[in-house]
Amino acid sequence: MPAVFFHPHVVQADEIDDLGHANNVVYVAWLQTAAVGHSAAQGWPGPRYRELGQGWVVRSHAIEYLLPAFAGDHVVVETWVSSMRKVTSLRRYRIVRGGDGALLATAETNWAFVDLATGKPVRIPPEIAAAFVVVQR
Repeated sequence: MPAVFFHPHVVQADEIDDLGHANNVVYVAWLQTAAVGHSAAQGWPGPRYRELGQGWVVRSHAIEYLLPAFAGDHVVVETWVSSMRKVTSLRRYRIVRGGDGALLATAETNWAFVDLATGKPVRIPPEIAAAFVVVQR
């Protein structure tokens, strides 16, 4: 059970904006992909949540952009769960460029656990909470 999940990504040409670097919006997509990948690695892929009728939705994202990423850059999105409460979980991220190890961005997402039919918050089931190690980093 990886406490910290590493999601590799190669920056694609269609992710580049008019300034010649990865658009800020694609960073959010990378965060989402890494979070979903971490959940699947912990035994909770999307179909399992749908069978349960409950799952995660984003309440908020916060990103600090430190350095640009360029087409062809190999980046790694590191992610971990930093808190697990009754109905919410805070997930943190670091986006690092391979090769030189430069820190490109830090981020966090506040997730709420909801009933998929109603959209209303519900208590995180113990088996889901137990699937993630809370990392204070």
